[in-house]
Amino acid sequence: MDIETKIDLIKRPPTEEILVESELRELLETNPHPGHYIGFEISGLLHLGNLVISGFKINDFLKAGIRCQVFLADWHSYINNKFGGDWDKILQATKYYAKAFQFFCPGVKIMVGSELYHNNDEYWRNLLKFAKHMTLSRTLRCLTIMGRSETEKLDLSQYFYPPMQAVDIKMIGADIPHGGMDQRKAHVLAREIFPKMGWKKPVAVHHHLLMGLAEPVKLETRDKLEQVIASKMSKSKPWTAIFIHDSEEQIQAKLRRAWCPEKQTEMNPVLEIAKYIIFHERDAFTVERPSKYGGTITFESYAELEKAYRTGQLHPQDLKSAVAKELAKILEPIRRYFETDREARESLEVVKKAEITR
Repeated sequence: MDIETKIDLIKRPPTEEILVESELRELLETNPHPGHYIGFEISGLLHLGNLVISGFKINDFLKAGIRCQVFLADWHSYINNKFGGDWDKILQATKYYAKAFQFFCPGVKIMVGSELYHNNDEYWRNLLKFAKHMTLSRTLRCLTIMGRSETEKLDLSQYFYPPMQAVDIKMIGADIPHGGMDQRKAHVLAREIFPKMGWKKPVAVHHHLLMGLAEPVKLETRDKLEQVIASKMSKSKPWTAIFIHDSEEQIQAKLRRAWCPEKQTEMNPVLEIAKYIIFHERDAFTVERPSKYGGTITFESYAELEKAYRTGQLHPQDLKSAVAKELAKILEPIRRYFETDREARESLEVVKKAEITR
């Protein structure tokens, strides 16, 4: 595969940002199979945002010949009080995440944080050396990577999270750290400090953060990215999330209640699902409706769909119903996998029984 094709795959939606494209090109010219990594906290059932959107991008990297790794950050999860800080539950749920990503992203390598850190003196030496280049104020500004804010009351361990995430990149051997736009600050931190330590600056790739189904969070800041992060789909707000195990009936019920103002296309979660998931998987999208409401209509592109919605040619309820129906079809293979594979089913049951905390 030529370099241009690889770059096109990496730039393909849901990618929103590459830091920076010229460095990515140089990397691919010198290394046809660079290493990639994306990290996940272990924190409950997987949903459209953390498995499907992330998985689409991982699969693009795999197609481009990139060596992809999913890093299951068990210690980061413990630091961030996932599952109430219950270490045993975190370890049990790790198996569920591994099963899901191995199914959705065939060929991806799974790495667990505790395995990387075990008896690894070099990691801890590098962590302290890296932290020498950070100030407390810079650490505070990075806390959004773990879904926290500068004003929250945190325990001391949580301040270690940003430098740990940055050093993970080095120790995993990732040339391309990848994550949602909410992970940007950690990757920028690594890009700034790695050269000071004599390490190669990584090329960061950030994908779109899928909105939750609720009305977008209103913030005092005018920073659009902060609003996007605050409004993203989250398992800690289950009524705003579509989980990969939801039935068509559950998806229909959630989407009926979803925020979807008539003619509004910006920050519209139902349109986002159509744009980033349905049109990622389908060449066309059909909305069935009675003839008295305009009859069945097929859209050949997202741009066509958005225009029809913006001009009032498509009613919110018709959009919601069609999106729910098509989304259920897209999720059906992974839902069936967790129903029929014994180990996958058992790992899912463990997570369902566990307490899900923010």
